[in-house]
Amino acid sequence: MPCWYYEKKDLKRETPSIQDGIDFETESRYRKEGARFIIDTGTKMGLRYDTMATGVVYFHRFYMFHSFKEFPRYVTACCCLFLAGKVEETPKKCKDIIKVAKASLSETQFQQFGEDAKEEVMTLERILLQTIRFDLQVEHPYGYLIKYAKSLKGDKSKLQKMVQMAWTFVNDSLCTTLCLQWEPEVIAIALMYLAGKLSKFEIQDWSGRQPRHIRWWDMFVEDISLEILEDICHQVLDLYSQQPARTDSPQGSNSGQALAVTKLQPTLPITTPTKPVVGRGIGGFDQRLDAMQPKVEVAAAAGYVSYAMGVTGPTPLPVGVPPNINVAPPINVPHTLPPPPPAGVGHSFPFQGLSSSAPSNAKCSILSYISYLSRTSISSHANCVTTTPSSSSILTV
Repeated sequence: MPCWYYEKKDLKRETPSIQDGIDFETESRYRKEGARFIIDTGTKMGLRYDTMATGVVYFHRFYMFHSFKEFPRYVTACCCLFLAGKVEETPKKCKDIIKVAKASLSETQFQQFGEDAKEEVMTLERILLQTIRFDLQVEHPYGYLIKYAKSLKGDKSKLQKMVQMAWTFVNDSLCTTLCLQWEPEVIAIALMYLAGKLSKFEIQDWSGRQPRHIRWWDMFVEDISLEILEDICHQVLDLYSQQPARTDSPQGSNSGQALAVTKLQPTLPITTPTKPVVGRGIGGFDQRLDAMQPKVEVAAAAGYVSYAMGVTGPTPLPVGVPPNINVAPPINVPHTLPPPPPAGVGHSFPFQGLSSSAPSNAKCSILSYISYLSRTSISSHANCVTTTPSSSSILTV
C-alpha cells in the first residue's frame, strides 16, 4: 500500500495544485471548503461521523495527485462521500447525494457538475479509486481518543469534558492537512493535549504507568516531542483565526467571477476567539491559548463520548443502543460485516483503466455493495466471480 504521509514543507510547495499555479493559501481554502462540504452534506443525510471522516481523507489524498484546476472540489467531494458510504457500510444513492449538494450550492457552483451530474460523479469515482490505489480502509483519531482517555485517572466530569473538547478538535482537524502529515494516534494525542490545556485538566496519573513513562502518552507513542504536539495544535488553532473564505472556483470560465449568491458558507470553526489571536511567533503555545481563550462547543459530542466512556446519565440507554446524535455505534460494539470472498476470487471490472489486481480488501468492499446498490447480476463459480452490468457503470444506483 502507498504511504499517505508527507512532510509539511512538501505540502506547501510540491502539490499538483501549487505546481499548477494555485498558491498555498488558496489551496488550503479549497481543501477546507471541500472538507466542510462533505461534513455538511453527510450530516444532512444522517451519515455517521466515520463515514464523513473517511470521505474527507479520500478528498485530501486525491488532491495530492490532482490539481484543483483539473477537478472541481465540490464534484470530488460528492464522489468521496459516495465511495466512503459504501466502504463504511452506510451507503447512500448517488442521486440523493447530488440532490442534497444542489440544495447547498449556488447555481454557479453547481454548474461544475455539468449536464449530467450523476454521470460526472460516477465517472470520477473510477478515477478516485485509481488515485487512492484501492487503499479504502482508513483509520481515524476518534477510536484512539476514547482508548487513551479510558486509561487516564482523575475527576470523571473534567475528564469527560476534556474528551468532548478533543472530539470537537478532531472534527475540526479534518479541514486541515493533518491526516496527510501524521498518523491518527499522534493526532489524537496532540488534540487531547490541546483540550487538556484549555479545560485545565491536568493529567497526573494513568493506568499502566511504567517508570520509564515521563508523560501519559509515552506508553502509546514513544519519542514524540512537545514541539510536534504543539505544531499540530497550532494548525488546528489556525482555523479559528481565519476569516470566512470566498467560494470562487479555479475551474473553467468561473475562475475570475465573484459569486453574487453563495448558499454554502463556512461554518468552521465552532470555536470563536474572544480575544485577539497571538501568532505562533509571538510568545509560546501557552501564551497563544491565553490570548485566544476559545469557547468550544462540546454539546454535539457529549452523548457519544458519555456512552463510549461508560458514563451513565439519569436515564441510561439500553445496552447496545447508541445515542441518537448522528454518530456511529460506540467503539468496540461490533456490527454486521459482509462475508469475505472465497479464497482466490478475483473481480473483473467492465470499464477500462482499473487494474484487476486490486487488493483483496478492496474487492471485498466493492463486491459487497454491488448486489445491494447496482443493477447487476452476479454469478459465482468455483474460481471466479463475474459481473454483468445493466448499464455502462458497475456501480449505477
